[in-house]
Amino acid sequence: MKLQSKLPQAGTTIFSTMSALAREHQAINLSQGFPDYDCAPELSDLATHYIRQGFNQYAPMPGAIQLRERVAEILSRCYQRQYDPETEITITAGATQAIYTAIAAFIRPNDEVIVFEPAYDCYTPAIEVHGAKVIYSKLNMPGFSINWQDVRAKITPQTRAIIINSPHNPSGSVISPQDITELENIVRGSNILVISDEVYEHMVFDGNRHQSMACSQILSAQSIIVSSFGKTVHTTGWKIGYVAAPKELMLEFRKIHQFLVFAVNHPLQLALADFLGNRDNYLQLRHFYQAKRDLFLELTRESRFEPLKTEGTYFQLMSYKNITDEKDTDYAVRLTKEKQLATIPLSVFYSDGEDNKLLRFCFAKKDETIKKAAKIICSL
Repeated sequence: MKLQSKLPQAGTTIFSTMSALAREHQAINLSQGFPDYDCAPELSDLATHYIRQGFNQYAPMPGAIQLRERVAEILSRCYQRQYDPETEITITAGATQAIYTAIAAFIRPNDEVIVFEPAYDCYTPAIEVHGAKVIYSKLNMPGFSINWQDVRAKITPQTRAIIINSPHNPSGSVISPQDITELENIVRGSNILVISDEVYEHMVFDGNRHQSMACSQILSAQSIIVSSFGKTVHTTGWKIGYVAAPKELMLEFRKIHQFLVFAVNHPLQLALADFLGNRDNYLQLRHFYQAKRDLFLELTRESRFEPLKTEGTYFQLMSYKNITDEKDTDYAVRLTKEKQLATIPLSVFYSDGEDNKLLRFCFAKKDETIKKAAKIICSL
């Protein structure tokens, strides 16, 4: 048979590639964004409890009501926005599925979707597989801020959605209240959907507040907000996330969701609902990760790498321009093979491969791992 998929040029993601290379060379893996420590024992005990209690069949399609109610409570407490857990919150099989579902539900052939670069790698394929066009807008260096003049210039009658990612992967930048105002002015009175990737919502540092689309009356009415429990409670392997949106949007979202996954892991949803009843389990996360960011920066302060400002997420960008002129992809591979340290090159997040001599390091690691990695970094 001579058949071709809708994404014939797509290859294996850089995250899988670098993690596989790290395993092959027994390298410290600061590439793919997952912790090397376990979740809280209390959460594991809750998961075991609900498995033993027999909650091992399908959950309701929108998600266990206990978890949807918990999400509504968190959104109200953090952003002062009320979402109806019955009609405006859906539990998903992770954030990537949620983003794909949102695009599948609303993006049609010949639509245009604005994506900010450097961009997380799941956005563009999902848009293109549905026959739409990606319109890239590059974030301003070195702070990775949004160029709103460029965004306004790229709005056309075909613009159907804007994808926002804050805190931003891979740069660690966060949007400001001024950014919220700019976005409000662009979408007010339009049919432009905002798909807001907020999976690192509880990791914003230095006393700043996460600017969720839920904070704005205008934007919350036109936004699909996506988040991830895996990032919040250190369980990326559970692949459970959530979506919040007005009921009119959620009704259409669920029409696609039910045919992609139908329902998400039942006992783990119940465990999450109980665990997040303790607000410290998400409100204290910013302090936990700021301490790790600060440790990483302090231990690498004497190195030849130059850190960029990280305001959120658990990633740190570092410039290696004082070390070598190699392409970032080549240098990342060489570091893994020769120095047993795996990172992610920033150029893979650009459609044109723009190379600014930057590597992304994940500091969601044990302090012991960070110290070992820092020793290698300082030796370069």
